Amino acid sequence: MATQLSPYLNFDGDAREAVEFYGRVFGTTPDISTYDSVGPVDDPALATKVLHAQLTIEGVGTLMASDVPPGTTLTDRASVALSGETGDRERLRAWFAALSEDAQELTLMETAPWGDEFGMLRDRFGVGWLVNVAAPTS
Repeated sequence: MATQLSPYLNFDGDAREAVEFYGRVFGTTPDISTYDSVGPVDDPALATKVLHAQLTIEGVGTLMASDVPPGTTLTDRASVALSGETGDRERLRAWFAALSEDAQELTLMETAPWGDEFGMLRDRFGVGWLVNVAAPTS
């Protein structure tokens, strides 16, 4: 088995909505555990929040997420980079288009100065996504 990097995203109460959205984008069903699914919880507001969620994206890797516990400050949202070869172009473009739904910031996919096709956005959950498709080799 190859070693993989797996992004872990933190949210301030909307992790379930985010991972369900990402599940639709990537065509997979998230596995979600709430705080109360592992045992009794003292704070009722925490009970149904996401303790851990993961999306296995076939041939790509695993995206994981959770809600931060009450009283914890979420200071910054992470960024995720997706990159692929020319043969991955249509899949990466489709993901970029889906992630663009209600995006706060958007740089359209276009040929970058380094020759690859590149786009970036900050999705409706505040997570940054960078998508890069390698230029065809001659």
